[in-house]
Amino acid sequence: MSRCETLADSPGLPKSAEGDPVFAEPWQAQAFAMTVRLHEQGVFTWADWAEALSREVHRPGRAEDGADYFDCWVAALAGLLSERGVASEAEQAALSERWARAAEATPHGSPILLENAPG
Repeated sequence: MSRCETLADSPGLPKSAEGDPVFAEPWQAQAFAMTVRLHEQGVFTWADWAEALSREVHRPGRAEDGADYFDCWVAALAGLLSERGVASEAEQAALSERWARAAEATPHGSPILLENAPG
């Protein structure tokens, strides 16, 4: 298990030549930002985060080349939120379903708003 002082030190986090985190997709940057903010609010420590992320990265069936790194990141964050009582797995699943419905109901090029979710 690895300890990191900051989230930018997370093992496997893709970095630029200057050492800054890089993201292939906007959702990856958003997941990173949410994780930083939740840490700042005291939901978990850096050590808690490193342990949760390490668990996910080393889970059987994960990509050996790290191609699913941010999937691991999101899974680790979801697990911590559930463990800490911030959002249960059921609450997270319901929000995910609502988000999918809103995305389907949103015209191309328009922002996805949860209020647009039918039902």
